[in-house]
Amino acid sequence: MTIHDTHPFPSEPDPVRRFRGRLGGTVTLWTAGGDAGVEPAGLTVTSLMVANGPDPQVLALLDPDADLTDALRDTGRAVVQLLAWPDRGLAEMFAGTAPAPGGPFRQADFVATAYGPRLATATTWAGVELVEEAPVGWSVLVTCRLVEARTGDDEAGADRDALGHRRGRWLRLGSA
Repeated sequence: MTIHDTHPFPSEPDPVRRFRGRLGGTVTLWTAGGDAGVEPAGLTVTSLMVANGPDPQVLALLDPDADLTDALRDTGRAVVQLLAWPDRGLAEMFAGTAPAPGGPFRQADFVATAYGPRLATATTWAGVELVEEAPVGWSVLVTCRLVEARTGDDEAGADRDALGHRRGRWLRLGSA
């Protein structure tokens, strides 16, 4: 992980980046590895969608150079968990924009699953398996089979409000 000495998103008026930033979305944490000799890796992701059907899929745009992308390729599995409002500091750490002494996995409790490490406080999460990937722009589009999905109690209270991100700012979105 690299801590940038400058903001990772330049202030120059890139119209595509500005358009994308106005879309916003729920912040997810993708994690993989932690077994079979693959170091655990994670990355915050907002560019994703879920396609329902007989073989449900999760499609996401990942950084091709991210440790998470390598761990997903190596294991073929990942955990996709929705982050909550109290997780915004952890989101910054996994995005590489805040220090994480000892690494981001030491900043919170994680539970081992068949898909990778899961944030212990994540009440809504999915276990996915990599189906295919393709380069798209500066990203890698991964298509993953959604194998297992868990949804938490929507009445969990304000401490479980979903974490959103829009125009470079964190948003409290309501129950996760």
